[in-house]
Amino acid sequence: MRRASTALILFVAALSIACQGSRPSSEAGPPPSAGAEPRAGYYMGRRIAQTMSHEGAGWLVRPEREAEESAARMLRELRLQPGDVACDVGAGNGYHTLEMAKMVAPRGRAIAVDIQPEMLRLLDERARAAHVTNVQTLLGTSADPELPAGTCDLILLSDVYHELDDPAAMLGHLERALSARGVLALLEFRAEDPGVPIKPEHKMSKKQILLELGASGFEEVRSFDELPWQHLMFFAPRRRHAGSRR
Repeated sequence: MRRASTALILFVAALSIACQGSRPSSEAGPPPSAGAEPRAGYYMGRRIAQTMSHEGAGWLVRPEREAEESAARMLRELRLQPGDVACDVGAGNGYHTLEMAKMVAPRGRAIAVDIQPEMLRLLDERARAAHVTNVQTLLGTSADPELPAGTCDLILLSDVYHELDDPAAMLGHLERALSARGVLALLEFRAEDPGVPIKPEHKMSKKQILLELGASGFEEVRSFDELPWQHLMFFAPRRRHAGSRR
């Protein structure tokens, strides 16, 4: 098992201190969104994690992220093609969005959705600096990404799903946003692996992912199990496959 970098360990420790306040240390998490109420809810037996604030955006583009997460390999497994519409829900400052946009260029585009306008401003700045012009940003909500119906050939949720306030509502909107051949890609830190240096509420097991996505009418179509810390699982609406078997 790959050891966590010193920088990441220090960052996680710093987040713990910053977020504990009057709460027990077991409830510490990443910085909450500005002005957000504490989110202590549960979904299908799983505690919903707090959303990471834009104030922690620097961690998303830390230099060691590629070595820790093999992001380039993950992106290859998305199997995006030029001309595709790639949707990054919970895009943050665009660590994956900009690379996805390059993969689908010149005819395709990347749509970045986030609930924090500050994150989208940071993403726009990074896109301009990188001369990436085929990125569209959308301000969504915690239950609705505001994506047009039938648009996305691929929707990526990178370490985002576990933070959703209303997973069932969001999955309903995501299903409607998929194109006829579109798939949903879920990237989540592995709860089964105690060596992954992420807080428990920011991890998910395969069993829990399958339980929750299945309850919302999705079925797994493939997976990639060779990333250092994360599950990468792909889903399509079950009704689509049922229709194709008729």
